[in-house]
Amino acid sequence: MQNSLYRQILGIRFYTGSAEQSVTQMQENGGLLVVPAAPALKDLPTHSAYREALLDADLVITDSALMVMVWNMLHRDRIRRVSGLEYLREMLQRPEARFPGNTFWIMASEESASRNLVWLRSQGILVPESHVYMAPMYHGSIDDQALLQRLEELKPKHIVVTVGGGTQERLGKYLKFHLSYRPAIHCIGAAIAFLSGDQVSIPVWADKMGLGWLLRCLSSPGRYVPRYWAARKLVPLLVRYRDQMPPSSDRDKIAAA
Repeated sequence: MQNSLYRQILGIRFYTGSAEQSVTQMQENGGLLVVPAAPALKDLPTHSAYREALLDADLVITDSALMVMVWNMLHRDRIRRVSGLEYLREMLQRPEARFPGNTFWIMASEESASRNLVWLRSQGILVPESHVYMAPMYHGSIDDQALLQRLEELKPKHIVVTVGGGTQERLGKYLKFHLSYRPAIHCIGAAIAFLSGDQVSIPVWADKMGLGWLLRCLSSPGRYVPRYWAARKLVPLLVRYRDQMPPSSDRDKIAAA
């Protein structure tokens, strides 16, 4: 197996370096970072907009413990998992991301924003009101002129997207191709919610063992058990297609027709 810091998995170019290396790359180069989890990755054949967003990302990290485990078994490889939570912890240790006005936060809701901002303040990270944006419900193709205008006025170095998987990647791609400058766009989803109390707390040891999914299921079975049970569909995709992109069923295009 190659010793490169990249692996082609299901047609997606995954970065297999450490969290520290990933954050450094984004700080130095900007662009779009995504952290696809198994429940979303299983939909690669059926969600063309999501698939294209992953292909257009500049850095894709190995957040899915299931994907990493199956890949390593199939290929006798030893790539490591870097979760969105580990990445965010590392990012928030860097002075550049902590400096007021350098980082713009796109939040999923008022309630989530309130908890997240309280936690950030407790860590000594002050976020100006101007640098917080409540994401609307995005249906179909994304076109958010209000967000673009705010970002063009402020020009933050970092944009952190905390909305749900499947949507955040498409939003990140939209920003990457519509902004006039190149910030670092970090699509880290629920990672901050595990720290702020907006979702169940995931200790460092549980994250390192890839048990975040289990804690989420135990905290809210009705919400998360069906989601992670459906993620099992990723396994046959990995077994069958390995480094190749699964063929598209074009469900998105059919729905839009």
